[in-house]
Amino acid sequence: MQEACHFGIEVNFLTGRYIATSHDDRRQPEWPPHPARLFSALVATWADADNPSQDERDILEWLEAQGPPDIATEAEAIPRTVVSHFVPVNDTAIVSRSSQQRRAEQVKLARKSLRDALADSGGETTRQVQQIQTRLARQRDVASQVSYPGKTNADTAQQLFPERRGKQERRFPSVTVAGVPRVTFVWNRNLPDRVHDILDRLLTRLTRLGHSSSLVACRVVRATPAVNLSPSPTGAIPLRHVRSGQLAELERRFAHHQGLLPRALPYTDVRYGQADSDQDVADDAPNTVGDWIVFEFMPDSRAFPVYRSVEIATTLRSAIFSYADDPIPAGLSGHTSDGIPLSAPHVAFVPLPFAGYAHGDGRLLGIAVSVPDDVDEASRRALYLAIGKWEGVAKDGVLKLFQGKQGELRMRRLRGPVSLKSLRHDAWSRPSKRWVSVTPIALPRHPGRLRGGTASARARAWKSADAAVRAAVGHVGLPEPSRVEVDLSPLLVGSRAVSAYPPFSQRGRNGASVRRQLVHAVVTFDRPVRGPLMLGSGRFVGLGLMRPVDVREETPSGQDSDRG
Repeated sequence: MQEACHFGIEVNFLTGRYIATSHDDRRQPEWPPHPARLFSALVATWADADNPSQDERDILEWLEAQGPPDIATEAEAIPRTVVSHFVPVNDTAIVSRSSQQRRAEQVKLARKSLRDALADSGGETTRQVQQIQTRLARQRDVASQVSYPGKTNADTAQQLFPERRGKQERRFPSVTVAGVPRVTFVWNRNLPDRVHDILDRLLTRLTRLGHSSSLVACRVVRATPAVNLSPSPTGAIPLRHVRSGQLAELERRFAHHQGLLPRALPYTDVRYGQADSDQDVADDAPNTVGDWIVFEFMPDSRAFPVYRSVEIATTLRSAIFSYADDPIPAGLSGHTSDGIPLSAPHVAFVPLPFAGYAHGDGRLLGIAVSVPDDVDEASRRALYLAIGKWEGVAKDGVLKLFQGKQGELRMRRLRGPVSLKSLRHDAWSRPSKRWVSVTPIALPRHPGRLRGGTASARARAWKSADAAVRAAVGHVGLPEPSRVEVDLSPLLVGSRAVSAYPPFSQRGRNGASVRRQLVHAVVTFDRPVRGPLMLGSGRFVGLGLMRPVDVREETPSGQDSDRG
């Protein structure tokens, strides 16, 4: 727990469900709750009071100036399958919209006439003033808008009944908040006692966040949990936040729409990234650590096996490059302007298979675009703009990759909670001492023949392969592993033998194509390290993807080790 100058707003989901729609995709749920949504809910709670408190207003203006909070949660958000509902519209009326508009204009003119008459009479109620007041009362009388019910169009009148109303398509995306159903917004600020008491009193009246059925209980906390998400200029998760003047802007907009017209929530985008909250793994992290942009394959596109990872990764890479402006920055392309491979960390394309679980079958469920922390801002901007352009021309946000005779691969960028564990960032990044390859590692140097030849030659080749894996670990900035085990057979359920993969070649320093030896490996460290971790020469196009494991995984049933 953090003490001292931290305070937080704790939001507990009473039903274990959070129902809110993503602001930029009506098919997706929002998670975590955006800070701007919380602030707007607090403003609505304050304004709903019979006599809104000036003290509470002052506290809201203080809160809007505190900057974006960190976010802490132990909950796992599991999205519900979104289906379409067709519901009767609520604004059906016998009186036409044009008639309502004419009546509104008449009321407006009558009010002006009343003000002028009162000004002329010095505020006295003259006969003219009484006549205008009578006319204004009649025009504001809703019942008078239908003076002759017998002449009302029967079909129009029947539309008032729910079963006869027109129906509109609605979606209600939501997440089940598994585990501890709680989110805490954390500010690194001092909280005066007076502010604490007023804010806490306001929070006790906040009963929902998002949809009216999304019930919550909130409070102020001074001892805050470890955070999961923090504002970061290089973060890949955009959340809506507020700025100074937000309360005044909400009031101005309400004066316009009065809760009747369409409205939009004012906000400013703040990028968030994964927070480094684990103190036990301080410096042990590879230079592949960073943000992921994850694309989930549509259900009808999940038949591609793991050994096609390089093919799909390079196809996605080419598709994104086709929407990027020239010249493509080196941090995105992976090459200098002279075509020389970049030695510094750069953007990688990482297919994500269903592997490492009891029923893993090796199918690719999605693909991540990995953006290491050291990638420069120009390369990040070029990547985000390219993806945005692609999505801008895609129908319903579904992107397509054409895979030759195998047809097209359809996918959509994930913007909220992730239902498939294999697509979750923490499935590949959580701290662990043991890391096992899901896709084989492409060795930077050929170790020699791992099969065939004399026993002594094979022993030297396997020793060289061990050393090459250790060198690959050091190349991404990790400490020397305590143990390395190399094999040609799969070491996790759902993985595939090296022989199942197409040959992998790269251009050497002299321009010639060099074929790389592929191996699987288990890498063990003395203390936990963080991921995601990709090793070897093919780590930017889907090879060398490592999965953290807690215990020794047995070789998949029915397959023997190929190590000589």
